[in-house]
Amino acid sequence: MGFADEILPKPRPDSIRPVKLPRRIQGFPSPSDWRDEVIYFFLPDRFSDGKEAGRPLLDPTKAASFRPAGFRFDQWAASGGGRFQGGNLQGARSKLAYIASLGATTVWVGPIFKQRTHWDSYHGYAIQDFLEVDPRFGNRKDLVNFVSAAHDAGLRVLLDVIFNHTSQNWLYDANPADQPPFKPWPDFYNRGPWLDRQGKPVAQIGGPDDGVHPQELQPDNYYTRAGEGNLGAGDINDPHCEFRRTDFVGDRDINYDQPGVLDDVARCYKYWIALTDCDGFRIDTLKHIDQDSGRNLCGALKEFAASLGKADFFLVGEVAGSDFDADLYLKILGSNLNATLNIGEIRPTLTAVAKGLQPPVNYFSLTAVWDKDLGSHRNSGERRVSILDDHDHVAGDKVRFSSDAASNHQIVAGIAMLLFGLGIPCIYSGTEQAFAGPERSERKQFLPDYSVGNPPPDKYLREAMFGPEHPRLLGLAGLAAGPAGFDTNMPGFGPFGTSGAHCFNPNSAAFVRIAALIATRRKYPSLRYGRQYQRPTSNFGTSFALPQQGELIAWSRILDDEEALCVVNGHGTENRGADVAVDAALNSPQAAGDPWSGSAPFFEVVSNSAQAAAGSAYTGTHPVGSQAPVSVRDGIAFLALRGVGPSEVLVLINRP
Repeated sequence: MGFADEILPKPRPDSIRPVKLPRRIQGFPSPSDWRDEVIYFFLPDRFSDGKEAGRPLLDPTKAASFRPAGFRFDQWAASGGGRFQGGNLQGARSKLAYIASLGATTVWVGPIFKQRTHWDSYHGYAIQDFLEVDPRFGNRKDLVNFVSAAHDAGLRVLLDVIFNHTSQNWLYDANPADQPPFKPWPDFYNRGPWLDRQGKPVAQIGGPDDGVHPQELQPDNYYTRAGEGNLGAGDINDPHCEFRRTDFVGDRDINYDQPGVLDDVARCYKYWIALTDCDGFRIDTLKHIDQDSGRNLCGALKEFAASLGKADFFLVGEVAGSDFDADLYLKILGSNLNATLNIGEIRPTLTAVAKGLQPPVNYFSLTAVWDKDLGSHRNSGERRVSILDDHDHVAGDKVRFSSDAASNHQIVAGIAMLLFGLGIPCIYSGTEQAFAGPERSERKQFLPDYSVGNPPPDKYLREAMFGPEHPRLLGLAGLAAGPAGFDTNMPGFGPFGTSGAHCFNPNSAAFVRIAALIATRRKYPSLRYGRQYQRPTSNFGTSFALPQQGELIAWSRILDDEEALCVVNGHGTENRGADVAVDAALNSPQAAGDPWSGSAPFFEVVSNSAQAAAGSAYTGTHPVGSQAPVSVRDGIAFLALRGVGPSEVLVLINRP
C-alpha cells in the first residue's frame, strides 16, 4: 500500500511528528535539466471550475456584449478584490490538456492549503491548516489526483508553499483589536486569544477550524510576536532585522530562532511531497526567512525528495526587492535552492523593451550581471525563473503587459524573450490569451484605481479565466455547496471586465504564436542551453550598433558550433528590418565541419510567429524553411532581414 493509499482514507493528521513518512520509494522522476521545462502558473481560484462547457467562449473584441444586464464595473472590481470566484482542483485537472497544448511542461499551482474559514483569502497565502486542502478548492484526494493526472499528461507540478508565516490565527494580548507597533529583537509581545471558525476570540483551540494546525505550530514561542513593522526595513544580512520579524498584514510570522520550528515546518511539507508526488515547490517570501534557516529548510526538503527518487526536486524562491537580493540568496543557499524568480528590476524592464519603450541593451545588461564570471553566457540560465506577468508584480505597475497593448499579440514579443533567453520561462495564466483588463474608456470612467493606487491593486492581475457568472458569498456562507454558496447579486470577475464567458481559446492570436515558439524551443537545445549574446544591427548601410527602442531586438544562443539567431520586432504597429550581425567564425565556408559544401553559408528560418498565426495563408517574408545567406561588410558577418511584422518573431539556425 502506498503512502497516499494509507493516508487519504483517514482524517488529516492532528500532529505531524507521529506521521510515518515513506523512504526509498520511486516517485515521478526529476528532469535531467530544468532548463528543458516551460512553466505555466495559475491561482486555483482564478483558473477553472470545470464548467466552461456551459459558458460561451469570450471574444475580447466584443467584451461589452459579454456583460450581462445590470453589470456594474464597481461590483466587478469588488468581486475580484475580495471574493472567491469558484475555481477548484477538479476544474484545473480538466484543463491539463489545454496547458499541454500550449507546450508547457510544468504547472505551478498557487497555494491550495486551508485558509481561515471566515476570511476570503482566495490567493491562498494565509494558511490556517498546513496539512489540509482548502475546501473551496477540493480535498487532499483531489490534489493527489490532480498531480497524478498531470504526470499522465507529461506535466510536472510545482506547489506554492509558505515557510515564513501563518494566517492571523490569533490576536495579540497587548492590543487585540489592532496590530501593536513593532518590537525589535529580542523583545516580543504575549499572544492573546486564538480565533475560532467565525473569527471570534477563544481561549482554547476546540476544533479543526480554530487556531492553527497541526499541533506542532501552536506553541507561543513558535512565533516572533513582534507586531507590525516595515516589510522593507532592515539589512538583508541581519537575521533579526525588522522585515524578517514583523508580521505581514493579516499574518503571523514564524520564529526560526526557536528549536524545533524548522524541523516541524519542513516535516509538514515533506508530508505533501510524499502524499502528492509533486516535483518541486515555489517558496513564498523566502527573503523574509533568515539565510541559514532558508538554506536548512531547502536542504531538508531536497534530501527527503531525493530519498523518494526525485534527484532534483525543484525549489524556486520568491526574493522580492532588487536583483542583488536574489543573487545573494542564490549564492548563500547554493545547491539547496535551484533558482529565484525574476521579479526585481528585470521584469518591468523586459516589459518596456518588448513594447519598444526602452532600448534592448537595458534588458540584456541586467541579464549579463547574473553570472559575474561568465557574463550572460550560459550557466546562470538554470538559476532563474523568468516571468513577464504574474499575480503580484512586486516591481512595477500592477497591470498586465497587454494592458493598452498595440495589438492582441504584442505579448508574444515579451514571451519570445523569455522562451529564447537565459532562464527557465514561466507563463502566467491568461498571458497566452493576452489578458488586458477592460477597455481604456471603461477603466477611465469606472475604475479610477486600475493603474494607480496606494498600494496598487493586485486584483487586476487576477482575473478568473473560466468566466464565473457570480463570486462566492462572503465568509462562511461561501463554503456552502452548490449554487447556495454563490452571490447572485454580484458579477463574477471574468476576463476583460466581463462575467459568464471563459477564455480557454487555443486559436487566439497570442496562443497559436506562443505554442509555435515553445515547440521551436523544445526542438533546438541551443535555445535552452546556449551562451547568449546580444547582436548589433545596421539600418541602411550604417555602422553596426546596438539597436534603439522600437527596432529589431536580436540575440544569439550558441551551443558548440550551432548558432540560433532570435529576432523580435520591438515595434508594436510597424514592420521592421535590419542587417543583423552573427558570429563570423562559425558562419563561413572555412568553419570546421561546415555543412555548406563550398556554397555560401546561410541560416535557415525554423520559426516565424506571423506564419504560425496565418498558416497556409501566409505571404510575408522569411517563411519557415527559407534561407538567409550570410553576408560580410567591414569584417562583420550578418543576415539581411526585412519585413518582420509588428511584434512578430523569427528564429534562424545555422545548423538546420
